[in-house]
Amino acid sequence: MAKSRASGGGFGKFLLGFLVAIVLVAAGLAAYLKFGPLPVAVADKPFPFEKAIVHLPLNARIDREMKTAPFGTSEDVFEAGAHVYKAECAACHGTPGHDVPFAKYMYPTAPQLWKKHAHGNVVGVSDDEPGETYWKVANGIRLTGMPSYRHVLSDTQMWQVSLLLKNADQPLPDPVMGILTGPKP
Repeated sequence: MAKSRASGGGFGKFLLGFLVAIVLVAAGLAAYLKFGPLPVAVADKPFPFEKAIVHLPLNARIDREMKTAPFGTSEDVFEAGAHVYKAECAACHGTPGHDVPFAKYMYPTAPQLWKKHAHGNVVGVSDDEPGETYWKVANGIRLTGMPSYRHVLSDTQMWQVSLLLKNADQPLPDPVMGILTGPKP
């Protein structure tokens, strides 16, 4: 009988210690959130693994919900996409030959969609499927500054921009380049 009390008391102490530890961790976390130096300013250094943690569910959701374009590419599609891009996207994402200076001071930085990547011949998001770009345009991305255009642009306009950006690494017709590099609308 004495042995069972001793072993029962050990479990009780363990359980009590476990509960106290949970309460202390919760209190410490609450204190850090209330009084700690959280990285909330754009210039602050991000949490460790912050980018990886955010991109995992983002990429998984895009993979699940990605659609295919309801039409193909043509000069008309590119021209219409260029007009939409110039009016709605260029302020943050730049135009061919012109990066937006403040974009590098955003967190995360706004990618310059007409700039060639450091490695390879990829320009902007030309290595992404148009459905991925469409998803990002339509839904936006939380905590990045990328807004949702679902209620601003039509479905056709979002696809036109997405198809244009898919082909940013290809030579585009002169009228399209004229729209992108010309004066603001």
